[in-house]
Amino acid sequence: MDESDEQLAAHLAPALALLAAVGETGHVTRASEILGIPQPTASRRLAALSDLVGAPLVLPSGRGIRLTRAGRTLAAASTRALAGVAAAAREVREEIDPGTGRVVLGFLHLLGRTLVPSLIRGFRERNPGVRFSLAQGSRQDMLRAAKEGEVDLVFVAPLPLDDPDLVSTPLADQELVLSVPSSHRFATRRRVRPAELAGEELVTLEHGYGLRQITDDLCAAAGFQPRIAFEGQESETVRGLVAAGLGVAVLPRSGPARSASGVVEIPLSPAVFRTVGVSWAAGERLTPVARSFRDHVCSGATDLGPAFRPATT
Repeated sequence: MDESDEQLAAHLAPALALLAAVGETGHVTRASEILGIPQPTASRRLAALSDLVGAPLVLPSGRGIRLTRAGRTLAAASTRALAGVAAAAREVREEIDPGTGRVVLGFLHLLGRTLVPSLIRGFRERNPGVRFSLAQGSRQDMLRAAKEGEVDLVFVAPLPLDDPDLVSTPLADQELVLSVPSSHRFATRRRVRPAELAGEELVTLEHGYGLRQITDDLCAAAGFQPRIAFEGQESETVRGLVAAGLGVAVLPRSGPARSASGVVEIPLSPAVFRTVGVSWAAGERLTPVARSFRDHVCSGATDLGPAFRPATT
């Protein structure tokens, strides 16, 4: 659209609803009543609109009027445009209605297994009309999405407590364990110290994921540079590579129901936990429904299951 088209559209906009109403009723008087404007004002607007487009838009027809070919073209476009605006307005109303609105959530892949479904289920038991849009990705991508307003809330670990652009609240702690192949020399151990991983080939997530940051920090604190054999984007892929004997990995405890065949999980010594929490953009005015869900999440009203314990930070 060039500048002249934009100027034309700006002048057309106030008269579009009138033209659509005239096309529907066939009467200027009835159209003006529907729109709540005086009939002389409606007539002047139609005349000005005809002058603007350079063609007559209405013609007398008995006791009323009818649209010309140009008028029908503009009226049809007006009806479509107004329908789109009405739909958008309805969506906006739903967005801000705490009973029927929509919440856009971002979260890490692993948190989509139990934590996010548990939180949503608990909230929807009391708010069945609320809809959720879900986005998954790395910690880095999810935090960026929160800052840029692409999502309302994000569930991440570790929390970005030092980021002034985000507000964060811890929700729960989740234990991390060493996952090794069943044939590995550590498989029969009761505990493993991080320092013992020096020289081991590690399978981990790519940079930008919270688990990768935690793994790198553990190795650095133990005084060695990790030997990364494989990097992935999804924890189940990492677990599968461990089962195939391609390395060891630091992962959240999966539990017996989900433990991959051929993988043994060993607690670290001292025990290692990651704090899972919720973050949102600082200074951002959350919609009422997003704020209601955030308050539900932060209240601790939902049982997150045995994989999580109350956050200690």
